[in-house]
Amino acid sequence: MEKRLGKGIGALIPENFEQKTGPQTVDIEKIIPNRYQPRKKFDQAKLNELVESIREKGIIQPVLVRPHGDGYELIAGERRFRAMKELGFTEIPVIIKEVTDADSLELSLIENIQREELNSIEEAHAYKQLSEEFNFSQDQISKAVGKDKSTVSNTLRLLSLPALIQKHIEENTLTMGHAKAILALPSDTAKIRCAKKIINQALSVRQAEALVKRHGTIAARQAPAKDENIRSLEEKLQHILGTRVSISHGKKRGKIEIEYYSNDDLDRIMHIIAKPS
Repeated sequence: MEKRLGKGIGALIPENFEQKTGPQTVDIEKIIPNRYQPRKKFDQAKLNELVESIREKGIIQPVLVRPHGDGYELIAGERRFRAMKELGFTEIPVIIKEVTDADSLELSLIENIQREELNSIEEAHAYKQLSEEFNFSQDQISKAVGKDKSTVSNTLRLLSLPALIQKHIEENTLTMGHAKAILALPSDTAKIRCAKKIINQALSVRQAEALVKRHGTIAARQAPAKDENIRSLEEKLQHILGTRVSISHGKKRGKIEIEYYSNDDLDRIMHIIAKPS
């Protein structure tokens, strides 16, 4: 089935929905949260503000749901849903639409991105789920969320960082810019060491990039010099494959390490390697 990419919530809720169909009111207990909700953390202070707003003015915009068993599953509007439950509402206005699992994740992802309510790690996990569970290519993901393919690729690369650094990104003690700088380091130990220094010294992104560059220069000085022929081969492979390649060459044997940052990226590399000459 063709994926409806890049249309967002507007594809399912017409601007004049009130005049055309109007929302329906359903029992709030018949609605379950979206199992494809990309946002895992909800800001309690913002939720409290929404609770007070709904208490004072009522609900302005219905939530979007789809049929599920004897009830419904949320597609978009989980904060409104949580706030109304907290206020003790027994009924909630909804727009009911028949959508696939992929559409449900896509729409929830788009809503959160448009509201700027996802941290970079939540966004990366959502992209990964679209890729692995629903076979979205990076091109399709970029069209769906309205971001450049390079942005999608860089976001997915965050999942290759050590769990400790991912946690700092989730907690906003490290930014996406900091993370991109840290990704250039060769080992998890080096990445964690630099991440701690960035946080402890409250370094800007530019300062973090300088720190990573200094670390790389020191590591290069300490590492045994590579044969110029090996370096040349690495550069050729990196140019062909479009990713980082490292060759460890011994007297009788060696190994080639090729980096990839998602299943989609791995498929791209495999197509290049397997392509007939």
